[in-house]
Amino acid sequence: MNRLEHYKTIDRSAAKELQEELRRQIKLEALVDPPKYIAGADISFDRGSDLMHAAIIILELPKLKLVARSLASDETSFPYIPGLLAFREMPVLLKAWNQLVRKPDMLILDGHGIAHPRRMGIATHFGIEVDHPTIGCAKNILTGAHDELGDHKGETAGLVDGDEKIGMALRSRTRVNPIYVSPGYRCSFDDAYTIVMQALTKYKLPRTSRLAHQWANELRKGEAEEGYFEFL
Repeated sequence: MNRLEHYKTIDRSAAKELQEELRRQIKLEALVDPPKYIAGADISFDRGSDLMHAAIIILELPKLKLVARSLASDETSFPYIPGLLAFREMPVLLKAWNQLVRKPDMLILDGHGIAHPRRMGIATHFGIEVDHPTIGCAKNILTGAHDELGDHKGETAGLVDGDEKIGMALRSRTRVNPIYVSPGYRCSFDDAYTIVMQALTKYKLPRTSRLAHQWANELRKGEAEEGYFEFL
């Protein structure tokens, strides 16, 4: 059985065991070079449906110019279980990733990196799977807590679980509720902050997340087709 099919059929107990096994492979290290191309990934699906739609979009820094996108749909039988969402989303994300003719220097996923009870959010899990630098950027906390942070864009408060720092609450827009950023794989906390800040515009979510969300929804609604496309 190949890895993609394994993620579709694995049971809950084995999924948690795999997360603990993969946890030993986590690498948090500073990037050697600043990224030129960053990507965003998101999933869309109809409630109650096992058909998942994924979008990965690639932007060029510093102007956040859209240069490529990959859209893919796939079915999964893994149920919606908090803390194990990576298993539901992994097959379609891998399909979209494997379609990319060019790979980005950094991938920002809609979800958590190590800010996860077993330190294995979708960004970390996916990063290990494809051996590529990743960052998690989520709208809500899955685990951990943080102190109050300032009202202005760019201010942060450390997200901690016990004595361990697992991410940060980031004010991505002045006087708007924060987003939650954590390194996924082959990325440092400083890298995660710097790159997400570079991806922000006037909205709460980074442009990577917003465009991936838009394209995933268009695919789900039949307004876009699967495949890889470069914007000239």
